[in-house]
Amino acid sequence: MTLSAPLVVVGSANADMFVEVDRLPKEGETIAAKSGQTFAGGKGANQASCAARLSYPTYFVGQVGKDGHASLVRDALTSAGVRLDHMNTVKGPTGHALVMLQPGGKSSIVLVQGANVSWPRLADGINRLTTTVQQLIRRAGAVLLQREVPDSVNMEAAKIARSANIPVILDAGGTGTPIPQELLKCVTVLSVNELEVARLTGMPTNTWEQVIKAAAKIQLMGVKNVLVKLGERGAILVPQDGPPLIQRAIQAPVVVDTTGAGDTFTAAYAVALVEHQSPSESLRFAAAAASLCVRAKGAIISMPERQAVLKILVNHIGIEQEMPLPDEHVLQLLEEHTLFPHENTPGTSSQVEEKMQLMQIQPESVTV
Repeated sequence: MTLSAPLVVVGSANADMFVEVDRLPKEGETIAAKSGQTFAGGKGANQASCAARLSYPTYFVGQVGKDGHASLVRDALTSAGVRLDHMNTVKGPTGHALVMLQPGGKSSIVLVQGANVSWPRLADGINRLTTTVQQLIRRAGAVLLQREVPDSVNMEAAKIARSANIPVILDAGGTGTPIPQELLKCVTVLSVNELEVARLTGMPTNTWEQVIKAAAKIQLMGVKNVLVKLGERGAILVPQDGPPLIQRAIQAPVVVDTTGAGDTFTAAYAVALVEHQSPSESLRFAAAAASLCVRAKGAIISMPERQAVLKILVNHIGIEQEMPLPDEHVLQLLEEHTLFPHENTPGTSSQVEEKMQLMQIQPESVTV
């Protein structure tokens, strides 16, 4: 592994203020928290830290403000091994979030975007990414994006990567606004959770069959591969050129905090992808990393080291072999479903229409 093909994460950096509560307050109600702590976070910083802690060379491209939170973020990223050559300081506050942590590891989050949305245009009046960042993206192994920075920044990074045939992984987490079609067409892998799938498609995700159908609908929006994170149920990858792959969750003995689990899964999958692991190996690697993440409080500080992930994988092989397979109907759907039959082409219109009919997806219902 060399720095010739690093993972480049373009995204957000926050100070996450955690308060531990028994329940969320009602309207007009004040409740006392059991404890309170502040950690570095933000989806971009989380994912960059995870990748670096998994021993992959990682650069973070993002922004912080001129305040105390900036030092917190820089120190955390540096400690994780992330390269910060391209992290800028801008006017205004560093992004920060209030994370209300409830029993069982569930969390609710209120976000102040701050520096994460204050990307100034360069002297040309068009671009926001400097020439050195553009060069970095062109020699990357992959580019990892999230939706806590402006779509214009993500679009710029994705177009540069696509022009250089660099894989683009977009985590749909962040703002709930529609994802621009132009951005989706640049995405190699779209990483989504259950809520994001429902928001994008308007379809239920209660069963494996429903998840596969919803992912297929997302593919019709222009995305090649869809990675759906389903929490304690596991995850499913719906690729463009093969049947979907189901990955069961690797259960943690005790779940302390799920805040960084999704970011850990996405980042670990990205690392496995640039290391040329197979899709099934990449899913298992990501599941193991996420399982370790939820066992500690905080996001960046809970990201696992590579050796810990490999140990989990070795110990989990026997357990995985004993777990039951999905039901027969889901297995048939996995075997039959390939919306895009060829790697470089989305299939003929008749092939796509036939597959849509098989999965009972109406063409007029496909929106972005």
